[in-house]
Amino acid sequence: MPTYILGISAYFHDSAAVLLCDGKIVAAAQEERFTRVKHDAGFPAKATRYCLDEAGIELSDVQHIAYFEKPLLKFERLIETYLTSAPRGRKTFAIAMPSWIKGKLFQKSNMAKIFRDDFNDPDAGNRMVFAQHHDSHAASAFYPSPFDEAIVLTMDGVGEWATTSVSVGRGKELRRIREIRFPHSLGLLYSAITGYLGFKVNSGEYKVMGLAPYGEPRFADLMEEKLISIADDGSFWLDMRYFDYVTGLQMTNKAFHDLFGEPARTSESQLTQFHFDMAASIQKVTENVMLRMTRALHAEFAIDNLCMAGGVALNCVANGKILRDGHFKNIWVQPAAGDAGGALGAALLAHHRYLDTDRLLTGDGDAMSGAYLGPDYSQEDINAALTSAGAVFEVVDEDTMIQTTAKALDSGMAIGWFQGRMEFGPRALGGRSIIADPRNPETQRNLNLKIKFRESFRPFAPSVLAEDAADYFDLNSDSPYMLLVADVVDRLRVQPESDSSSKHGIDRVNDIRSTLPAITHLDYSARVQTVHAETNPLYHKLLSAFKQRTGCAVVVNTSFNVRGEPIVESPGDAFRCLMGTEMDLLVCGRAILRKSDQDPALVLDYKNAFDLD
Repeated sequence: MPTYILGISAYFHDSAAVLLCDGKIVAAAQEERFTRVKHDAGFPAKATRYCLDEAGIELSDVQHIAYFEKPLLKFERLIETYLTSAPRGRKTFAIAMPSWIKGKLFQKSNMAKIFRDDFNDPDAGNRMVFAQHHDSHAASAFYPSPFDEAIVLTMDGVGEWATTSVSVGRGKELRRIREIRFPHSLGLLYSAITGYLGFKVNSGEYKVMGLAPYGEPRFADLMEEKLISIADDGSFWLDMRYFDYVTGLQMTNKAFHDLFGEPARTSESQLTQFHFDMAASIQKVTENVMLRMTRALHAEFAIDNLCMAGGVALNCVANGKILRDGHFKNIWVQPAAGDAGGALGAALLAHHRYLDTDRLLTGDGDAMSGAYLGPDYSQEDINAALTSAGAVFEVVDEDTMIQTTAKALDSGMAIGWFQGRMEFGPRALGGRSIIADPRNPETQRNLNLKIKFRESFRPFAPSVLAEDAADYFDLNSDSPYMLLVADVVDRLRVQPESDSSSKHGIDRVNDIRSTLPAITHLDYSARVQTVHAETNPLYHKLLSAFKQRTGCAVVVNTSFNVRGEPIVESPGDAFRCLMGTEMDLLVCGRAILRKSDQDPALVLDYKNAFDLD
């Protein structure tokens, strides 16, 4: 009889559910995709129901329910922090305690009630097990990886106490060997500067990474002198005199602002060279920490494989530098590296520790199935949903669909690509993507302003046929999850125009840097996704058709959503996004929808439909 384990992460941000059957991932999804609430922190009821339906079972068929952290340990950290900081922090204590006393402290009983009332399973609470936050992250990185032995590095804001942890994985054994504890946190340092730059904490950190190439790291030395002390082995200590996140309501304080000579930027206000330079500086400091730490870990353990998870592991620029640094021969980063992936890690820990089950390596890659672990829709369901929405479409055979899409890309169209199972994690990987021609110098501007409704500096990633990646990028490794940054090869680079040297900051966003301008960042880099026939054969066919037509094996790939909206989950979501933007074409399964054919009465004001991220 099969053994099912349900993993849950909830109540902080990016809630998710994951279902294992005999240790294999059956389904995984974030709650935000169903509720349409970005980073939804509520209990993942819809994601859980999806996972159960995907397997054709009820919750009562699940042997164990694994939660991704230990609430009592987190509460212990909060209480101890407030007691040692008193009388400072009285306001934050007063704000935080009611939510804990009313709910978070009693998460087991609260979830047991949901399982009883919504899933008709009164015994579910008795089948719950709890893992520590960083152990869940580490398990999500090691167990699905292709390695039998690896160093596992987890870095995020904070779990219960740990902010950085190192584990060693061998076979089914995964043992934490050291950690750095709150309040000293590289993730919180990056988030503090994210907030200082006017972006949302726990949401806008990737914007800081994208902004960094427009600046110079002229504050990096000051940061390492005043804010963070970094040891030779990469361990670090923060000077809390400059931060307010322990006892206050803000990430930074007046001492921080005085140190850099500028007040915190307000959201949506103009970005200046100062902000670009701050972004470049925190990015350099982050890379310094991670490079020192990974070099020291390889020297100490002489293990050639590195696995990574936690929110900091989404810093694909730093990941690329670790790979190119060459100390670790192989790097594998969990595609759902944030809290959503904690649900997967908790389930895997229960499988290997609680059930004492051996780990079986497939020998043909990782166990994530390309991260295509979410819902998919039959063509009949797609047709019914589009008809119900009032859409005008034609259904064609697969080859016609591929050739029509490749031709539309070549003609400069922006295309919504809705195919197969939805991706698990924050990246669209060719299941729920907006795609375009990377050769067109207008693509970046048009996608940002007319379709994504987001800041003009935001870069776009390339999807490239895995077998052709070396022709376009200095990358000697697969990058199926868009978590490694690599440079565009020299032969494709274009020197900026002669007047470019007089430009500063955001003025350089439209400079042509390569023959693939839409995916080439200011520093000639790109966040690469290698597309593999084994994990996404349809997307691979599309890129192959585009290459046959144009000679180019690369397309622009960005997530199928607008700013502030979760990635689309259903055909209805996809059609609404088409009608709310200046997208030209939607390819939904084998259904082709041209924007020009649609009823003008169905056009939506999508630009203001979602809160800005």
